[in-house]
Amino acid sequence: MLLPKLAGPVCVLLLLSGCGLFTSEPGPGDALGDFLSKVASGDTLGAAELTDDPASAKDLLDKVRGALGATGLTTSVDAVGDQSGATAPAEATLEWQLPNEHRWKYRTTVELRREADDWKVHWAPSVVHPKLGAQQSLGFAEARPALAPVLDRDGTALMSPETVVSVLLSPKEAGDLNAVATALAGALSRFDGKITAKTVADGAAAVPEGQSYLVAALRDADYQSVKPAIYELPGVRFTSQVSLLAPSRDYGSQVLPAIRKSVEDTVAGEAGFRVYTANSSGQEVETLFDQQPEPAHAVPTTLSRRMQDAAEDALEPIAQPAMLVALKVGTGEVLAVAQNGPADEQGAIALTGQFPPGSTFKIVTAAAAMASGKANADSPLPCPARTTVDGRRIVPNDKEFDKGAVPLRTAFAFSCNTTFAQLAAELPAAALTEQAASFGLGVDFEIPAITTITGSVPEASDVVERAEDGFGQGKVVASPFGMALVAATAAGGAMPTPTLMREQATKADRQPPAPSTAVLEPLRAMMREVVESGTATQLRDLGDVRGKTGTAQYGDGVNSHGWFVGYRGDVAFATLLLGANASTPAVDATGRFLRATG
Repeated sequence: MLLPKLAGPVCVLLLLSGCGLFTSEPGPGDALGDFLSKVASGDTLGAAELTDDPASAKDLLDKVRGALGATGLTTSVDAVGDQSGATAPAEATLEWQLPNEHRWKYRTTVELRREADDWKVHWAPSVVHPKLGAQQSLGFAEARPALAPVLDRDGTALMSPETVVSVLLSPKEAGDLNAVATALAGALSRFDGKITAKTVADGAAAVPEGQSYLVAALRDADYQSVKPAIYELPGVRFTSQVSLLAPSRDYGSQVLPAIRKSVEDTVAGEAGFRVYTANSSGQEVETLFDQQPEPAHAVPTTLSRRMQDAAEDALEPIAQPAMLVALKVGTGEVLAVAQNGPADEQGAIALTGQFPPGSTFKIVTAAAAMASGKANADSPLPCPARTTVDGRRIVPNDKEFDKGAVPLRTAFAFSCNTTFAQLAAELPAAALTEQAASFGLGVDFEIPAITTITGSVPEASDVVERAEDGFGQGKVVASPFGMALVAATAAGGAMPTPTLMREQATKADRQPPAPSTAVLEPLRAMMREVVESGTATQLRDLGDVRGKTGTAQYGDGVNSHGWFVGYRGDVAFATLLLGANASTPAVDATGRFLRATG
């Protein structure tokens, strides 16, 4: 039966209720309000004293708060019935704030009893909840949905939820620490070559007293394979959790971990929870409330699993640090970011490393020269073995080859440093800077999940510096990501804005004007000539591949990096091998990538 709403002390008749014009005795609603306020504040002792069975009330209230893990409680007295007799019925609403922002709201009925001039809450478990019986308490259980996967552009999983087992070592409980460390290293080094008996023993000895050392985090399948060898070792214990994992430990090493970190809250979904009655043994009796978990939607990316696989495989046999970035022409969507192990030791250098681009920068220099009217693709230009710039700097060709006077397109195909140094020297100080920006080099992007640096092409008022910049030395630097963007612009006609997460936009600090069509058409033909008859002829059988090779000296100039930058169809790429001393290994790695991607 619905009770009337309470509005202050309830007086049906002044004489019958005891209410006067100037005095008002606390009524049952006041007593219930005081009780609920103390319960809400956590003062279970104070609340219990307002009942007619303080010991039982405090015991159950403490158990309930502990079992629910309550972080707060909001209450209200909703209605009080006839209070003219020794008892008065009332209704109240309780809303518990539970862990992880869960809320549970319900209504309960309470009986108030008059004792002398006071009202007391008649204690019964049903005061807490209508279905709570004798010798029972409440229980709380959270239910988490499975983590949502991260998908590639075709809906193939890049990262899926898997159980990860942490192997922990307590030095205090290990006894013979060196013996345990040796046994652990023997079992686990196959998964991580950095795990040795010494690293395990030293790591365990360095943890604060009472703490454990994390020896390794293993996929469940790997853990099961070594469990017989490590499970019984003294001082070793194990914990597990579910995490998003890539197909293998090093797969997509510089992009997938960044994506996982950026979406860790998104992929978790919304946890559900249950509240139930439990008997004196803690066993569940009846479910009082059940909110089902809500799994998150899969996270779509622009990456291509097929191309990432191909890029990883293309770099795997290379001894020196190597990296490859692939972008989709027209949109700038990131298709693949691959690095081999030696490159990984230096961080995310495919995306942020700043290296001299060498002769791959001749894409920009050629465009600047044609845009300025200094030359066109067929203009005959000298390509001597070496040239002197401003009487101060001698610029040689690689191994000092001499082509005589050749068209610009031929100088491009054979990578004549001397030709491009002289062209750059004749350009205005800002010409290369502005042209590089039109290809995306020097533009700053905020791409959700990853950090990128395209490169830098400072203005060069000094003619020698400008000449060195013209063939990708000097002060010009770029990342493989930046040079892949240059190739995508050459292919597509305008700088695309790179993206990685399908549902999150990228911000660019500027949108430079696109290179002119009059420049791009001959430039594309020049990039094709590199493959047909220039420095990348080993790719002629792979369809319409267009690109530019490059070597770039670093340090004392004795050694050089090797580059190949270009595109085929709607896939632009940049491949860089540090310390390769030639561009051929970069061209070969790109060939493996292109063959695998069809």
